[in-house]
Amino acid sequence: MDVTGSAVIVTGAASGLGAATAARFAADGATVFGIDLPQSIEKADDVQGVHLIAADVTDETDVQNVVDRIVESGLPLRVAVNCAGVGWAARILGKDGPHDLELFRTVITVNLIGTFNVMRLAANRMQHESAATDDGARGVIINTASVAAFEGQIGQIAYTASKGGVHAMTISAARDLARAGVRVCTIAPGTINTPMLAGVTDEFKKTLEAGIPFPQRLGEPAEYADLAAFIVAHDYLNGETIRMDGALRMAPR
Repeated sequence: MDVTGSAVIVTGAASGLGAATAARFAADGATVFGIDLPQSIEKADDVQGVHLIAADVTDETDVQNVVDRIVESGLPLRVAVNCAGVGWAARILGKDGPHDLELFRTVITVNLIGTFNVMRLAANRMQHESAATDDGARGVIINTASVAAFEGQIGQIAYTASKGGVHAMTISAARDLARAGVRVCTIAPGTINTPMLAGVTDEFKKTLEAGIPFPQRLGEPAEYADLAAFIVAHDYLNGETIRMDGALRMAPR
């Protein structure tokens, strides 16, 4: 599918994976409607072709308003990429007692329910677009899981549950949306050089890199964006979770 002259939704678009993905699709000729929180947008760079909109992915009205803006623009919505997420750490049983229930609920709400919310509303718009290809393709949805969905580490119980849920939705969503001509794939990144790692030392980064078989370095947001663009362009990729991790298999800690 060609995104030239179409609309693309990217969540978490103000930084990290989302910012790189938004910039990539804008460079490919799409108009990107980037969703993020106000405090994140304030720090973001201006990118031609990327319109950042303050919205909460877990809020039905906020996301629908973004979809409505796309309808008003007259551009067909062809792609939605879910990059928004949080990753706070805590063990089921810690020194201060059991895992905080609200913390677990928040991670699930943002990472899993937020992804589902954007997916369902974007798909609802995509089904009304004209077909973009001879075989009836109308859109592509790309969600973001994590290698933690498969090898959750100590202290990642909430994050693992949320990202495992994103992975588990992939094939079911692809089957649900097949009759609408909408493909669904998920990317499961490994250790990526995003702002989430901005506070760690160079020594700790080297420790992380040492655990990656090859290439022995952190992944880059631009590589995620490249993979997202490839999935959109490759019309036979559907219902698949693709690991992007340099063959990393996470140890318990």
